[in-house]
Amino acid sequence: MISAIDKAVRIGTSGWSYPRGQGSWNGIFYPAKPKNELELYSQVFNVVEVNATFYRLLDPETARAWVMITPKDFEFAIKVWQKFTHPEMFQKATGAEPEITQQDYDDFKRSINPIAEECKLACLLIQFSEWFASTPQHRAALSTLLHQFQDYPVAVELRHISWGEKASETKALLDSYGAGWAYIDMPELPGTIKQELEPQRLLYLRFHGRNREKWRVHEAAEERYDYLYSEEELKPFAEKVREIAAAGGRKVLIFFNNHVRGQAPANALMMAHQIGLPSTATVRAEFAKAFPAINDAVKEIQIPAEKEPNQGVLFSA
Repeated sequence: MISAIDKAVRIGTSGWSYPRGQGSWNGIFYPAKPKNELELYSQVFNVVEVNATFYRLLDPETARAWVMITPKDFEFAIKVWQKFTHPEMFQKATGAEPEITQQDYDDFKRSINPIAEECKLACLLIQFSEWFASTPQHRAALSTLLHQFQDYPVAVELRHISWGEKASETKALLDSYGAGWAYIDMPELPGTIKQELEPQRLLYLRFHGRNREKWRVHEAAEERYDYLYSEEELKPFAEKVREIAAAGGRKVLIFFNNHVRGQAPANALMMAHQIGLPSTATVRAEFAKAFPAINDAVKEIQIPAEKEPNQGVLFSA
């Protein structure tokens, strides 16, 4: 029998493809030369947070291919386009003016439609930077986005401390559109939000790691996410999520963004085990060796053959 917790909670990672750099997943979570990372990923987790849609509009054919290659019950949490939330970043990356039109909204919706129409859309994530404060102008911008995407399940990540200081106003705005307020775990720095993990109809948790030293000053962007949560650090969250999910009537989405060297999938499996979700994953021996704490969180550890084929297989038959 499937419990209320099993029905409510989905756990995955922020992104699934990290083939380059010192923080690559290849040779650890994936084989050294994986044939299709999303297909392999979806055999371990039932949800993923999509990073690509933040940087560019998704080709609908690509979205359709994702739908086809993943299991029927797999879901995608889609980050909205940076043009809507980070106009200066958009201008720097593209050289184009960040003036937003209705056509932009329509194009974004069209790009993710193959996922939505197959009921594989977990929700949209509207993510703002830690410099996006609760000002009249910014509240109006958020209202516009929420209005545009009111037909979708939505979670909003707000990192600036002012949103928490005006929590009643923030909740009222989000509630008026049925949107969830994403809970984030990140380094505690001056100006960053302070939150309590509270029940919501859509409870969205993002774990960015606690690499305080590298969060704002780093040479490579991946350095800020180089952090591995301990079992003791995850335990309070697991207990609270289990309590909230057991009450029923909730959807809980949990994503780990501390992606360097496969730390995110390791922590995701650890969290799932602590919450009490069934251990169904089979993982590579290299992954289990790198993260011994996952041993109780997986169903099976795949012992490699003498010579691993180039395309690689994450699961044994």
